[in-house]
Amino acid sequence: MSSATVSTGFTPETFDAFLRSRNEPEWLVNLRKHCWEAFQRMDWPARNDEEWIRTDIRLLKLSQFGLPLDGTKAEAAVPSLLSEGVQLAGQVSSVDGRPQSATVDKKWQDKGVIFGSLDEVAKTHSDLVQKYLLTRAVNPEYDRFAALHGACWSGGHFLYVPRNVSIGDPFHFISALSGGGADLSHTLIVLEEGAEATVMCETASLPVAGGATGAGFHNGATEVILAPRAMLRLVSLQNWSDQVWNFAHQKALVGHDSTLQWTIAAMGSRLSKVNQHVELCGKGAECQVNGVLFTEGKQHISYHTLQHHAAPGCRSDFLYKAALQDKSRTVWRGMIKVDPLAQKTDGYQRNDNLMLSTEARADSIPGLEIEADDVRCTHGSTTGKVDEELIFYAQARGLTRQEATRIIVSGFFQQIFDRITIESVRNALGHAILRRVREYS
Repeated sequence: MSSATVSTGFTPETFDAFLRSRNEPEWLVNLRKHCWEAFQRMDWPARNDEEWIRTDIRLLKLSQFGLPLDGTKAEAAVPSLLSEGVQLAGQVSSVDGRPQSATVDKKWQDKGVIFGSLDEVAKTHSDLVQKYLLTRAVNPEYDRFAALHGACWSGGHFLYVPRNVSIGDPFHFISALSGGGADLSHTLIVLEEGAEATVMCETASLPVAGGATGAGFHNGATEVILAPRAMLRLVSLQNWSDQVWNFAHQKALVGHDSTLQWTIAAMGSRLSKVNQHVELCGKGAECQVNGVLFTEGKQHISYHTLQHHAAPGCRSDFLYKAALQDKSRTVWRGMIKVDPLAQKTDGYQRNDNLMLSTEARADSIPGLEIEADDVRCTHGSTTGKVDEELIFYAQARGLTRQEATRIIVSGFFQQIFDRITIESVRNALGHAILRRVREYS
């Protein structure tokens, strides 16, 4: 473990030491203390809670992990799947919740773009961060994980794009964990009226002695706020090692006539529990969410999605696809919620699962909660095995069984890959998944 962290878990003593090491504005210190009080009074989710009944966290031991206490910058080579060969507008990286580096093209700075480590921006642009951080999107009192994050986040990322500024090149955020590390990074993205941007968010685990990766704990949050007529293309890749406990709260507020395209890929972690919420809060807002899940071994990945129609004339389209190997498990629980005033809603959600093993399990639970009477809301779910006839057909043309399985998996995800507008991201995700595919059994 890094000397910048403690090994006694998340206790009042370590929290106080963490606060003293931060040198932050008074409003942020008070916010952290408020969240810590919520964390202290809350219980961990019960096994009979509907949201957690399919996700068992009894083996999670927070005492294994700690917080950065010295404020020094991390120094480590952080591998990236998404940014290789891509012309970037800016890049921010962190390791174990400690900022590492931040770069941004000067031409965007000259246009008023603010980009960098949230830890630093919270000090240099305090009023701007205070306006948005944990105020309108993510609720730090949603549960005990959210409260702990609100109190102890560090190594965060920030992007602010002013009115009518359109940025062609993507920004890149990456958070990494070393063996035994903890990451509580917070991503905050704000686009003002008429702004346009592309953001790639990525996580990775660093190799430790012997080339393996150690255990880790991630408890993060993502807040996206889009003003009227803004457009954001957001890619989120979760690529932790299979020893990392991963928890996250993610929420986007999409304003009047704004557009959000959010692509999510989850391939890593020991266990993941992610709440993803998109609120269409302005008339004519649109969102498209594309999810790719690939699990192997004994991985457990759970996504709870909510597409909340709070304004009239909005459109949402959620498509999640999962492929499962070995004894892994996925849980997808989706809800379309339509408020009484949200007439002319067009909402769609779908979850498809491809079983690559007879021992894998996929739980798919779509739902609708509609309080308006002039809407079109539909949902669907499918779960199936690999077609043996397709395997035989491919093998008859000289392919091995593993090669045949890879072709079938690639075809299964193609619908989502076709929606990704960044070619390098499309190729990187496809290659990363296919490298993990073994022959169907």
